[in-house]
Order: sequence, then structure tokens, then C-alpha cells
Amino acid sequence: MKNIAVGISLLVALSCGSSNKSSTTSTKRDSDVVVKEKIDVTSYAESITSKELKEYLYTFAGDDFEGRDTGEPGQKKAVEYLKTQYKKMGIPSPIAEDDYFQEIPETYFRGDIKSSENVLAYIEGSEKPDEIIVLSAHLDHVGVDKDGNVFNGADDDGSGTVGILEIAQAFIKAKESGQGPKRSILFLHVTGEEKGLYGSKYYTENPIFPLANTVANLNIDMIGRIDKDHEAEEKNNYIYLIGSDRLSTELHQISENVNTKYTKLDLDYTYNASDDPNRFYYRSDHYNFAKNNIPIIFYFNGVHDDYHKISDTPDKIEYDLLAKRAQLVFYTAWELANREERIVVDGIGKE
Repeated sequence: MKNIAVGISLLVALSCGSSNKSSTTSTKRDSDVVVKEKIDVTSYAESITSKELKEYLYTFAGDDFEGRDTGEPGQKKAVEYLKTQYKKMGIPSPIAEDDYFQEIPETYFRGDIKSSENVLAYIEGSEKPDEIIVLSAHLDHVGVDKDGNVFNGADDDGSGTVGILEIAQAFIKAKESGQGPKRSILFLHVTGEEKGLYGSKYYTENPIFPLANTVANLNIDMIGRIDKDHEAEEKNNYIYLIGSDRLSTELHQISENVNTKYTKLDLDYTYNASDDPNRFYYRSDHYNFAKNNIPIIFYFNGVHDDYHKISDTPDKIEYDLLAKRAQLVFYTAWELANREERIVVDGIGKE
């Protein structure tokens, strides 16, 4: 996270089938017989595992990546790593074959920041391919200090980055089973967040897909730790949600419903208050989408003692909780991608 401020159709979609293991139905026509197939969405969600998240994060937030400072060699290693993972999963780029990088020139940045790149991967929707769900996380962190200490950024935002990799794997497994999303999914790893939300700003000013076709942005920034307000065992099954109700009441209700049905996390809206003195709503990459009237949810675990310190390391991540939080994002994206109607945007001008 950047350190300074810089329903009716829904009930139908969520009630298909009586089992907790089916959220959507697909239809096959055999002559004049229509057969309803239940989609076992939980089998895809459960492919998001603490073990795989840990394997990813110990590499992505390891010393070899040198704190992933924007434009620096460690950040270049990070984007190549992400490209490699998407190629292994068989998820293509929306830019061009084998080109997963949206290049951002040095002239776009203020200060002494070198050219950088966002990483984009894409699963095309089966029925509404022109409508896009964007899942985002920032890949950068703050680099190395003058004494050579590496700021690994395991929670900030290694946790969100590897969470998106696992969510992408869940979606591609569904597609390979013939149950891919109806709407398209863009996996967007942005650079320069720590410098001033540069990567997401660049994407929204130079979108690969028209912003008018972007249904929602689900942004993950720090979901691997537990903050001081939730340290007690009975309180640590939580996630902060910010912005879910600001632009779309349907988005908020979808989020609530899938959590009630599947993940059963305690959804904490403390930082969603309009008078939140921390102003977290304005401090991560979702804000550049919200500014363009695209409904967003910001997933966040709150700050902790290791925030922006060299002690934000992979060994301190709560991997089971990270997996559960990533599954919530997956289920929410699944419903957004597969419901019949695009969510309404009914909150413009209300703030």
C-alpha cells in the first residue's frame, strides 16, 4: 500500500441449486432436451491453497527480487517471474502473443524513476467477452536501503500478487473443464503503487479494454497478516472491505452473499467510513478505477508493526487465512462474471 495519501437478478444468480457447491448452472441442448449442469464452483476455489501461496511468496518476496523497487532490477525480475507463471498456466496476454507487459515510459513518472511495466494476463469470457472484470494488485515495493537491507514486502503487496496468481489458476481450471467465466477476466499486476499509484493510473488512462466495458475492479493490497485490532483468536477470521457500496449497491450485496455462502469471514467495514482519517479508500490502486465510476472493492488486512519495514517477510504471513481471503475474491469475481446482468452503477455523485 502506498504510504501517503496520493435485487432481484442477484437473488436468482445466487440461489441456483440447493447445494453450497453449485452457484451457477450451464445449459446443454441435446435435440429437444435441455439439461441443466451444476457447476461445482467450490472445487475451483479450493485449488487456491496455502501451500501454493507460500511457494509463490517465498520466491516473489525473497531477497533475489531486491524489494521490487519501481524501474529497478528487482522489479524487472518480478515482472518476468509473473510472466513465467502465466505462461505455465496457459493464460495468455491480452496485448499480443508472449507480450505480457504494458510499458510505462520514464517520462510518465515524476522524480528519478526509471521506465517500468504493468503485467497483464487474460481469460476471455464465453458469452460476454467484451465485459471485463479486473482483478488487481501492485507488484512493486520500496526496494533496498542504503545499508543493503531488502524490504521484501511479503504482505505489501506480495500477498495480493500471489493471491491473484492462485485466483487465475482457479479460473483457468474452470475454463479447461468447459466452465469458464461468461465475462472476461483481466489479471492486472500494476507497478509504481508505492510511488503514487502510477501503474493503475497509467492503465486507466491507456486501457487495454475500454473503461466503459469494465464491470468492476477487485483490488487486493495486503491480505496476509492480522492487525492489532484482530489479534484475539475469536477476531482473526476477518478482512477489511473498503468501497464495496460506494458505486454499486449490487456489488456490495454480491460480496456479502458469497461470503455468507462460502467463506464466512468477518467483513469489517471500519475503514469504509467516509470520514476515515486514514483515507485508505484513496491510497491503493482501486481508486483510479473508482475515479472513472467503475465499482470497486479494496481487500485489506490493516496495517501492522512490520508495515514498510525490512521485517515484512514471508515467514510472518498467515497462509491459511491468505488462502481464505483469496477465495473470497475468487467467489466474488465468479459471481460478477457469471450473473446474467451487469451490476448496476447507482452510487455516482452520492459522495
